[in-house]
Amino acid sequence: MSEVYAFIEAEKTTFGVALLCRLLKVGRSSFYAWRSGEQARTARQAADHALAHGITVLHLASKGACGVPRIHAELRRHGHRVNRKRVERVMRERGIAGVTRRKRRGLTRPSKKAAPAPDLLGRDFTALAPGMKLVGDITAVATGEGWLYPATRMDLATREIVGYSMADHHRASMVVDALRMAAGRGGLQPDCIAHSDRGSEYTSGELRRDIRALGLRQSMGRTGSCYDNTAAESFFAVLKEEIGTRIWPDRATARAEIFVFIETFYNRRRLHRHPVWGYVTPLETRQRHEQGHTLTA
Repeated sequence: MSEVYAFIEAEKTTFGVALLCRLLKVGRSSFYAWRSGEQARTARQAADHALAHGITVLHLASKGACGVPRIHAELRRHGHRVNRKRVERVMRERGIAGVTRRKRRGLTRPSKKAAPAPDLLGRDFTALAPGMKLVGDITAVATGEGWLYPATRMDLATREIVGYSMADHHRASMVVDALRMAAGRGGLQPDCIAHSDRGSEYTSGELRRDIRALGLRQSMGRTGSCYDNTAAESFFAVLKEEIGTRIWPDRATARAEIFVFIETFYNRRRLHRHPVWGYVTPLETRQRHEQGHTLTA
């Protein structure tokens, strides 16, 4: 029937709607109802096309990493009042999808001699304010020169990477450097918890001495339980999927790109879902904590 109505629409200026409807045995009211609906459908298609363009821009800006939740949040942040289900439909129809994280192989090698610290988090990866809880981990990325090992420290209140280091080894000195960077940025509270797995780098005497000197408390998850340090491990899953590169030509290139990913994208632009404030970046989360502290002071 739509073809009949489309024919009438195309020929109405030549023969008139009444004559065409009578010859084709359709009601004029039905034709006008179809035309009204067709106009609405055309308008919706045009709106979907414009929405798809905006989604594509955001998706490309994230290097193909963003899925429906963060695309929807980004659109809302840019002033677009759009339903999440509509964003999901438009992305599905056009084959736009975020990355799917793959399981990664950890570097944890427990020390057989050093006694581990107690688990002070108990899988509670939340914090009331910045500087109260830090989590740390190490991963390996492949380069044409061999492995590069990044180590990080994340603040659980903001999900901000406040300390990091990279080296061609994963000895204790690199996790010490990441912790010192976190402390150097300021804002760590007395008795701040420094949590990690039980890898030999984290049970080293060198790290223990630094933790005591900084007035922090060391905490460790159980051996073989990735869930005890999942917040720290999740960052490297994000990095490896969203940065896009699988093998860098050399360590210097990998180091530079990881630095840019942390400082310009992850900390300042990547949205995280906060239980109170919705989708905000780690930097915005820290700023809101600081504003709240100023107002109550």
